[in-house]
Amino acid sequence: MDNNINTFFEKLKGKSVALCGVGVTNTPLAQMLLEKGCKVTVCDKRSADKLGDVVEKLTSLGATLKLGADYLEGLDVDVIFRTPGMRFYLPELDAYRKKGVAIISEMEVFFDLCPSHIIGITGSNGKTTTSTVIAEMLRADGKNVWLGGNIGKALLPDIEKMKPEDWVVVELSSFQLISMRRSPDIAVVTNVSPNHLDMHKDMKEYVDAKRNIYRHQSGFGKLIVNADCPIASSFVDGARGSCLAFSRMVMPSWGAYCGSDGAIWFSDRGVARRIMRTADIKVPGMHNVENFLAAISAVGGIVSDEAIVNTARSFSGVAHRAELIRELDGVSWYNDSIATTPARTIKGTLSLWQQKIILIAGGYDKKIPFDELGPAVCDKVKTLILMGVTADKIEKTVRECREFYSSGIEIVRVSNMEEAVKAAREKAVEGDIVSLSPACASFDMYPNFEARGDHFRSIVEAL
Repeated sequence: MDNNINTFFEKLKGKSVALCGVGVTNTPLAQMLLEKGCKVTVCDKRSADKLGDVVEKLTSLGATLKLGADYLEGLDVDVIFRTPGMRFYLPELDAYRKKGVAIISEMEVFFDLCPSHIIGITGSNGKTTTSTVIAEMLRADGKNVWLGGNIGKALLPDIEKMKPEDWVVVELSSFQLISMRRSPDIAVVTNVSPNHLDMHKDMKEYVDAKRNIYRHQSGFGKLIVNADCPIASSFVDGARGSCLAFSRMVMPSWGAYCGSDGAIWFSDRGVARRIMRTADIKVPGMHNVENFLAAISAVGGIVSDEAIVNTARSFSGVAHRAELIRELDGVSWYNDSIATTPARTIKGTLSLWQQKIILIAGGYDKKIPFDELGPAVCDKVKTLILMGVTADKIEKTVRECREFYSSGIEIVRVSNMEEAVKAAREKAVEGDIVSLSPACASFDMYPNFEARGDHFRSIVEAL
């Protein structure tokens, strides 16, 4: 085992550790810490009945649970692992910091200890698909790859298995990045637009958190940015290492480019070669072309062109991302629950088809403006089915568009997913496309976008 890893676990042995939040990443983390001799308390504001089977699993492992509204009060611990979705500047956490309690995160510790090459991906949209595509390209080239982070898998529990020659691909959210003091060897920024403004103090804090993906790189690091995104491309000014770009508008001197003729190129410091065509990319949509451009920029020169093309031709997408559920009575049903922002819905679902579609939207309010969504909906939607906390805001935005009265769009209001699917089926005729693409987070009705998409899928499959 790497000496740094061994030393860390030896120092942690016997310590009292609290994990904030019961989730898919904290359960394996709790198991690892217990195996290393820590006393583990798992804290969550939800009650045991709302958490379900995971409560029994954690207690059987030996963890203590502290649940309910006071889950952060009175913790007598040495270390607190902050869950990514928790505000970094939460008053309770600040109070523990003043008492000398170490407030850390799984990803901070992982970056401190990881012996392998790390590629980190962040962005307001596209980071999960881009991360998965990069991992698949590396695997297609015969490399040993670990994929995790915000994508839903904790990496720290596997760190003892990782070797220096391995590659780790990490999806990083702004919540994870805000406290990071190390950056990946290769940092990819897919795009930056308003997001999570319900959790960040303001847009500046959100953008500054994203900057941490490259801020701590050495001169040997690589930063890859979306040249077509003003905020992302501005990151180049603060980079210490090499900078690459990807674009659909201009060929970068170093990076990937897609021309108007559909040809995709990789330019290696001024020497360009054609890699493939957009037709080689199996998953639909120009947003996915951009995801592949980001991935090609990250692995160009690391993997063969053959590995890149083979991945493009075989990769069928990630669940909840314009996922075709079924065709019934000539109507195609798509699950795009990952669309938790207006930009994601516009660049995703609303860019995929020439015809007007039936769109199911609405959800939790992240305090993101819907101004851009209105015109796109009027242009691309025939029936808009709205639910959730943001239904009023979205309807107001659409109705105030100058294109609204000429669009012929019909707006339907529903209370839940069952009613949304029922309304969509009643409105749909043969040849129609129905897509769940909420443009909002799910937290008003579901714990996450996966649960929302799974529920939608189950209802549609039962039709």
